[in-house]
Amino acid sequence: MGTLGWLLDAQVQIAGSPVLVREIVGNAFGLVSALLGLRRLVWAWPVGMIGNALLLTVFLGGVFATPQAHDLYGQAGRQVFFFAVSVYGWCRWRRNRRADAGHAAVLPRWATWRERLAMLLAAAVGTAAAYPVLAALGSWGPLPDAWILTGSLLATYGMARGWVEFWLVWIAVDAVGVPLLLRGGFYPSAVMYLIYGALCAWGFAAWWRTSRVTRPAVARTPTYTEAVA
Repeated sequence: MGTLGWLLDAQVQIAGSPVLVREIVGNAFGLVSALLGLRRLVWAWPVGMIGNALLLTVFLGGVFATPQAHDLYGQAGRQVFFFAVSVYGWCRWRRNRRADAGHAAVLPRWATWRERLAMLLAAAVGTAAAYPVLAALGSWGPLPDAWILTGSLLATYGMARGWVEFWLVWIAVDAVGVPLLLRGGFYPSAVMYLIYGALCAWGFAAWWRTSRVTRPAVARTPTYTEAVA
């Protein structure tokens, strides 16, 4: 319990305000996960899951001792859902990598118009459904928290499917998350959201370029009939 106890209790002073070490470490794992995801490596998922577990304890300030003492149930809840969706993404990417003889775990592609419409509908319904629940639970900032929860799940699912658009969803989440976290005093998380935003712009450009390279290659793949002809 020595190391675990230290991780749960340790704090540092940043600009005169106490900040939990586990908030910094959890966000660091998240950043590494994003970098691995940009490179389409399977390790992005388990690394991210470690960060999810740490940040869950940060955003439940009423349960775990935190300097802010704010409960961001949307932020906390998304860590739980992240964990579940990450299991799906981890299994899917591992299966893809085995099928592709150990190469990149996913081939980036643009979502179809039907998939985009489904994402927009899920974003609207999910945010509308999460808002009253988070407000009733006493979440601090329930409306932005509801979008952050919904958008994060959509982005994670889109990453698992290999959709280029998932980076844009993350940017929309970051745009709402930064001011909310700054107002709540979660300064390391707010800074990491800013870094995530820049990383997402980079990731979007990288996946877009890759999708343009792989799409013609996929299109030229012969069918079974052509192969045996």
